[in-house]
Amino acid sequence: MRFFIDCYDSVPQTVNEFTDEIKWSRNLKRRLRRNRREAFNDSRIVRASYRPFTVRCLYQSELFIDETGSAAEMFPEGQSNIAICFSDVGSRTDYCVLATDGLADLHFGSAVDAYQQVPRYRFNVSERADNISDWALEQFQAHYGAGNGRPITKNAIFHYVYGVLHDPAYREKYALNLKREFPRIPFYADFWRWTDWGERLMMLHIGYESIEPWPLTRLDLPDEKSRKAGLPPKSFLRADKIAGSIILDTETQLNAIPKTAWDYRLGNRSALEWILDQHREKKPKDPTVREHFNTYRFADHKEKVIELLTRVTRVSVETMKIVAAMKAQTELR
Repeated sequence: MRFFIDCYDSVPQTVNEFTDEIKWSRNLKRRLRRNRREAFNDSRIVRASYRPFTVRCLYQSELFIDETGSAAEMFPEGQSNIAICFSDVGSRTDYCVLATDGLADLHFGSAVDAYQQVPRYRFNVSERADNISDWALEQFQAHYGAGNGRPITKNAIFHYVYGVLHDPAYREKYALNLKREFPRIPFYADFWRWTDWGERLMMLHIGYESIEPWPLTRLDLPDEKSRKAGLPPKSFLRADKIAGSIILDTETQLNAIPKTAWDYRLGNRSALEWILDQHREKKPKDPTVREHFNTYRFADHKEKVIELLTRVTRVSVETMKIVAAMKAQTELR
């Protein structure tokens, strides 16, 4: 961002020719002509969900982000919030739902499809407002009554919605509707069962970085050829679902991955496959990034990736247990 800002600031307000070191979108050109400037500020660096279970640093700036959308309403600087990210209408990949505690990328679960976020709260500057209306609360309270003595709250409704969006029967029955319109939420018979499932899923999906790791078996065999050449092992990050293993590089393999872990899918990939895809070494397409900032090497992050895989394996297995319970509940209706 310092490089980007320096390039931007070096261009006069009235210029007609633009350098190719940074991407000059139509909006950025308009902002330059209005002489909008912004000094680098590291407080703008926030965590954001680039892909499922893949966090990146985002420079949250109304000047340099081309289309900020509702970012300031959902996750303003210094405020905490949670949101449900899900496939937008017209999605071509399988449906994807995942709770996040930060902004999600427009193409969160796919390179081609767009995604939406619905936050628990919305903000006007520092003033927080419920994003679940009083009318909605009244509808739920009127339908379910006193329930089992637990008061129906807006937090409970938020968890209930998250639970229903994971119901395999709901996704199958309304598959075409989910591709055409905003999801509609039915009143299931047992509100609290679905609420508890949704709350548990949300805790798993947002708190995945601190969940107990799954005990995968690690096999390390020295790559003598690479070591003699003074090179790191060649990375692969390749999954073998039948064998229940992941080959990380020419030295390390993870084994004993439960079959059900691969069944937890977000869009067209399993959660584990998203992690493998996002941590592979790739040659950047952008020439400036390729020349100045192509510093990622898997070997430098290998142990962190292994830890992440063990935790998301646990998340995947626990998620599929809840989904199986949902399926059994639906079959009893």
